[in-house]
Amino acid sequence: MTAPRSSPLTLIKYGAPLDHVNNLGWTALIEAIILGNGGPNHVETVRALVSAGANQNITDREGTSSLEHALVLGYKEIVEILDQS
Repeated sequence: MTAPRSSPLTLIKYGAPLDHVNNLGWTALIEAIILGNGGPNHVETVRALVSAGANQNITDREGTSSLEHALVLGYKEIVEILDQS
């Protein structure tokens, strides 16, 4: 038996801490950008996290913000979401 997968929307719905920093030094927002592919599902995940109040000013261990990661990866839609917030 496998555990059910948790989507970011489910975690948001139940009040999971959006700005928790994991052992890699990433928040959920940074992780959604780094591990995403810039496609529609990842864009919607970033949009949901930002709409729910994820702090965009938290940087990773190297001091790189979510916006900087999105810019480097060329995720134009995600950059727009982050810029508008």
